[in-house]
Amino acid sequence: MGSLTDRYHDRIAGVLSCWDRVVIYGTLPGICHARGMTMFLSARGVRIFDYARFAQPLREEIRANAERLAAEAGIDIEFVRKSTLRKEARIKEVLARRGEHPGLVHILSAMEACPSYRPWHDKQTHETYLKPVGGKCLHYYFYFIDEELGLCYLRVPTWCPFRLQFYFNGHNWLARQLDHRGLGYKLLDNAFTHIDDFEAAQSIADGFPLRKLHRALDRLARRYCPVIRQLGVGYHWSIMQAEYATDIVFRRQRDLAPLYEALTRTAIHTVKAEHVATFLGRKLTGNYKDELGNDFSTRIEGTRIRHHMGPAAIKMYDKFSLVLRIETTANDVSFFKHHRKVEQRDGTSVYKLAPLKKSIYSLGDLRQLLFAANRRYLDFISAIDDPSNGARLLDKVCETRIDNYRSYKGFNFFDAADQHIFEVLLRGAHNIQGLRNVDLRGRLPDLSSGQVSRLLKRLRVHGLIKRIGCTYKYYLTAIGRRVLLAGLQLKHLLIPLLATP
Repeated sequence: MGSLTDRYHDRIAGVLSCWDRVVIYGTLPGICHARGMTMFLSARGVRIFDYARFAQPLREEIRANAERLAAEAGIDIEFVRKSTLRKEARIKEVLARRGEHPGLVHILSAMEACPSYRPWHDKQTHETYLKPVGGKCLHYYFYFIDEELGLCYLRVPTWCPFRLQFYFNGHNWLARQLDHRGLGYKLLDNAFTHIDDFEAAQSIADGFPLRKLHRALDRLARRYCPVIRQLGVGYHWSIMQAEYATDIVFRRQRDLAPLYEALTRTAIHTVKAEHVATFLGRKLTGNYKDELGNDFSTRIEGTRIRHHMGPAAIKMYDKFSLVLRIETTANDVSFFKHHRKVEQRDGTSVYKLAPLKKSIYSLGDLRQLLFAANRRYLDFISAIDDPSNGARLLDKVCETRIDNYRSYKGFNFFDAADQHIFEVLLRGAHNIQGLRNVDLRGRLPDLSSGQVSRLLKRLRVHGLIKRIGCTYKYYLTAIGRRVLLAGLQLKHLLIPLLATP
């Protein structure tokens, strides 16, 4: 996982990577869009302007079903009038009285926005059809403890097209699996502070069963949204949001506290836009127009540093001063790309780089992509965590080196030209695709091709870059990355001190 875990191995109880918060939405194919619902009504002989009359009995069936389930469980349906009410906090109160045994925990209801349709007649084309429209309808939140998934909820609207929303937490699921296997653990909130066998837990987490999840979702839809029997369709499940966490669990709070403070203080200054793109497996180009940046916030639980790029983000924070968590979040999983089979318009298939599909069966590929992002971030903070070794290497970089009877002068981190070179080398895109002579010329327009070639040789002699065999591509060495980060960190820390009156 990187040198940080090696450096503090005697203080670390274990490392675990698994799903955290996962939100899945379900749509009914064929009627989840206005044209499809228009065709659905026409095929059943229902007039378009009778759409409301068609949907009304379905709404009443969902309400009656919710009341029946509440009566069977001996609970009341609680209507949420204030949008400021935190549903999670309310469920914690209920669980504190009820206990953690499987079954229906609570039902909340609220008036919330939902997509719907309205009848429309086009006087020019003389066509009658449904148009999409936004509105509000009553939603039920069914909170329950599943024997396999732990605490979950299913959000069910009372109006067509009945788009469902399902939530579960991967740490709760893993806790259930550890119970089945008799492995001891301690789970606080959504973080493991102790597991008897971290390697066994990691193996379980890596084998998350997607087909079993699909069957569970279909079963829950039939139980909490019974109108699908009348409609004669089943749900298609897609990924709405996903978080994948890598937790480094320390043995004592005093071991993590000073390390975490140093990491956050340094990362907020050293992480640039190019680094954020690299962490998330993307290349930053001049055409990118979405939001990108860093933010540091103080929460009730502690502090958090967050680097975001469009719908994806990578966060670092501590849990209970015992767990250092690195977490990558995707609000739109198609942000991430991977190599897969793509069907062309002419019917042929090609294997190429393409956005990730939103189907729940993409969770396996998404896990690998998010884990890789966590690993790249961990490697980065491992380099900035130990500046002492970087400072020693910095001395070697500053000295003149001899290679094949020719001298190559050292680098000066306080020289504007050398600073610009290092900033170019640390651009995130070069870590993924490599660096070529032509790339440097584009960033260093004052240098000729020959001067750039000599610069590359100088960097190689000082051990900052390496060449990939049989190519003209260069990559920063591990030592080079640490030296450059240490040098630029020295610059950023020194300038504020000099500016102090």
